[in-house]
Amino acid sequence: MTIFSNQVSSKAFLEIENILSYKFRSFKQLKKVQARLLRFDLDQDNYLVNKLLRSSLESAKTSHACKVFDQIHEPNIFLWNTMIRGFVSNECFPEATEYYAFMRNEGMLPDNFTFPFALKACALLGDRGFGMEIHGEVVKCGYEMDVFVMTSLIRLYAKCRCMKEAQRLFNEMPEPNVVAWTVIIAGYVESKGYNEALCMFTKMWHMGYRPDSYTMVRLISAASNLGDARNVNWIEKYVRKMGMENNVFVATSLLDMCVKCGSMEMARSVFDRLRAKDVVAWSAMIGGYSSNGLPKEAIDLFLQMQKEKMKPDSFTMVAVLSACARLGALELGEWASGLINKDEFSLNPFLGTALIDMYAKCGSMGRAWEQFNEMKNRDSVVWNAVISGLAMTGHVKAAFGLFAQMEKLGIQPDDNTFLGLLCGCIHAGLVEEGLKYFDGMSRVYSLNPRIEHYGCMVDLLGRAGLLEKANRLIEEMPMQPNAVVLGALLGGCRIHRDTQTAEHVLKKLIQLEPWNAGNYILLSNIYSSSGRWNDAANVRATMNQEGIKKVPGCSWIEVDGAVHGFLVGDKTHPFSGKIYEKLEELGKEMKAVGYTPTTEFVLFDIEEEEKEHSPGCHSEKLAIAFGLIITKPEDSIRITKNLRVCGDCHTFIKLISKITSREIIVRDNNRFHCFKEGSCSCKDYW
Repeated sequence: MTIFSNQVSSKAFLEIENILSYKFRSFKQLKKVQARLLRFDLDQDNYLVNKLLRSSLESAKTSHACKVFDQIHEPNIFLWNTMIRGFVSNECFPEATEYYAFMRNEGMLPDNFTFPFALKACALLGDRGFGMEIHGEVVKCGYEMDVFVMTSLIRLYAKCRCMKEAQRLFNEMPEPNVVAWTVIIAGYVESKGYNEALCMFTKMWHMGYRPDSYTMVRLISAASNLGDARNVNWIEKYVRKMGMENNVFVATSLLDMCVKCGSMEMARSVFDRLRAKDVVAWSAMIGGYSSNGLPKEAIDLFLQMQKEKMKPDSFTMVAVLSACARLGALELGEWASGLINKDEFSLNPFLGTALIDMYAKCGSMGRAWEQFNEMKNRDSVVWNAVISGLAMTGHVKAAFGLFAQMEKLGIQPDDNTFLGLLCGCIHAGLVEEGLKYFDGMSRVYSLNPRIEHYGCMVDLLGRAGLLEKANRLIEEMPMQPNAVVLGALLGGCRIHRDTQTAEHVLKKLIQLEPWNAGNYILLSNIYSSSGRWNDAANVRATMNQEGIKKVPGCSWIEVDGAVHGFLVGDKTHPFSGKIYEKLEELGKEMKAVGYTPTTEFVLFDIEEEEKEHSPGCHSEKLAIAFGLIITKPEDSIRITKNLRVCGDCHTFIKLISKITSREIIVRDNNRFHCFKEGSCSCKDYW
């Protein structure tokens, strides 16, 4: 009878072991196997129970696994390890550390399989204290040289932002593997030690280790955050050398790095080599063109995306709408927004804000306001977009009123809200209001002004002729002035012809922006106007030696959904003959009302357009002439320019708007101008 019973148990054991080797399709099947264990008195067999626990945990049935485990009279280390590992795999990190503590209370010693999972749970919980306790037990149990345990300890300290301790442990490892290298590199990236991450990768490379795709993604992330274009070439070459260019994660990360570093040619090369381009890659490339000052290329790529039947997502649409905003391409922006359900713009603040911004920057503030009213979820970002749009388009009082409404509704303004308000004050020359809002940031709302806010105030004071006060504000800033702040002060010098202060500012700007040709040219002009010919020649010589080239003035106009671009003195457009005829015709009409082209702005405006060209050949004038030819008399003309509109062109456009009875909307890199019936929305306060 005993022999028969043993034979039955042995047969049942083998049968259950075989069943437990397969993946269960349902929880019901798993419970049937458990019933067989109980039936044949095998429910205390640690080997079979371990298999049952693993199946339960792999099916994410953690509560059932706990019940099974609790019925074991003498669980061994394998069962404890299975439970701790299963909890970690199911992201039940508190339960994993709890069971580790239970195990230690039962007097069970952990092994080199226990420690990695317990430490991983501590790392993902950010529980440095309990992790350090486990570290002590690692040393007591003699596992301080185990590569897997040590790698887990490094991950713990890296996740808890203790990089000195993580680096010390890494240095003590006799032979760190690729995983350990990846962990320390990832730790530096997460702790924003991007240079250290690149340094560790270089050491890894020179020591002959071959990184995996995860390591490369972390390295590329570090380079992306540094934004240093010098890293792009060698990393791209290394990716190709390692044969990882077809790995979708590495390639997408590489594309993102090129975009963030402004290396759009390299980004396009990476993009074109991608075998399978998903919507993430398309969005990254379109967004890269848009954010790097190449909106026309962004639109062209989006149209190509449409031809390839790739459906855009919200990120794609935000990039496209941003490009349309930069180009002033209202029709194209409206067409693109029609590709996504209208409700998405009302429900998604991210999308809705992009649409509001596009309408505002295209001079259609009425449509922007309609979109704002349709928004279901109005967070501070949505309110900021409308306030900034109103301020930018000259509706300053409306912007102030909306801010008051925002306060009444209890919506907390942020620093971007005040940027919009201060820009409105600049637009209208409201010094007192600007000082009130700037002071109220810290005094009323406990918001510390950023350098952008200081830049706005310097701009506001400088344009009002309060250059000494602007200088004093710069000296009192809690941070060093950047090119934006100094450029704002230079703007005041432009208006009030303060060449002495301008010279001082330009010298600082050249130190901050050694690549910016405009600063060199302005300084050279100031020297020339003062008869300091040698100094002027030296500045020009420096430009030639350094290979510094000036950005040409370019203006865009949208007609029937197509964007036309014009450079200064451009004669490549198919309508060039008619455009210059139109300009000559306009010149005669303007001369009859007393307009004379002036070069008094040359001293401070020469960097905006080439000196050798007549002011009549400036890019915005060519775009406006084309618009007058090609559009209907009742249509508004919308122009976008990459540089600042010079003083002569500002006067020219005002008169054109009066002579032709046209509304002409121009957005340059300085501000928004709406010309109508011989006046400008900026009230000539530019």
